[in-house]
Amino acid sequence: MSENVSETSRTEEEAGASVDLGRVRQLWHLLEPLHAVLYYAPEAFEEAAALGYGTEERWPSYFPYRAAPLGAAGSERVTSAFYSFSPRMVAEHMKSAWQTASPEQMLRARERAVDRAYRAILGDRIASPELAEAAALARRAAEAANTAGRPLAAANAELAWPEAPHLQLWHAATILREHRGDGHLAALLIAGLDPVESLVSFAAIGAASVERFESRGWTPEQWTSARERLTARGLLNDDGTATPTGHELRRQVEQHTDELAATPRRTLGPDATTRLADLLGEFWVAVLSSGLLPSETTLGIGKV
Repeated sequence: MSENVSETSRTEEEAGASVDLGRVRQLWHLLEPLHAVLYYAPEAFEEAAALGYGTEERWPSYFPYRAAPLGAAGSERVTSAFYSFSPRMVAEHMKSAWQTASPEQMLRARERAVDRAYRAILGDRIASPELAEAAALARRAAEAANTAGRPLAAANAELAWPEAPHLQLWHAATILREHRGDGHLAALLIAGLDPVESLVSFAAIGAASVERFESRGWTPEQWTSARERLTARGLLNDDGTATPTGHELRRQVEQHTDELAATPRRTLGPDATTRLADLLGEFWVAVLSSGLLPSETTLGIGKV
């Protein structure tokens, strides 16, 4: 890690120390489903299919939708930015992604998809003053996000803000979740957890089932090898569950992630942060009640 990025990390950790980290994590839990609609809504699959992407599963559109802000990035850059996906899986879905459609086309398609999906899920609440207020507060937080050393957050922050409040809310949620995600990767690197080890260690503390993590494309042999490495470090028991040391390391990773994600919330201040959390609750419930999102995710939301 460069000296400048290390200094940024220390500064953000110091800022995080003055913020209620429980509130930081709560806002992530509230915002993540609002972002994730893009990867599960039928409207998103329809927009992707119209461009020529396969829709038999979500991955053919997931990778170009999420990677589009990076420009015509190849599989190596996408693998680096996404981290926990198998390089083989990324290469499979990115090898012809930009021949099917350009990043600019995908950016327009994802905005159309989110617009349609939000209208279907939220109905008349699209035009509510509560949504407009939530969008304004979320935008304030997103614009305060320091994107140094955070490629996905920076790429999304560089995009023009949409005009409609519900699209601003989604865009803000996306910047903030990628900002947190980029920081999470830094925390994993500091903890000495490579991509597959990050998943094995997360499964070991019960964040999600091993079967759910298999969706990231690692082979059984790669998973077993990672378990053996973590067991040798004293982080896993022979049955694959985390040892006390393993639990503590993952606790430190999540705390470090919260600290690195705290600056945007610190900018809002406690009152505005509480107000944003209160406003988001209604839309969070609507998204979860839609049944679009899986009940178990690899992010460990609600379990960490």
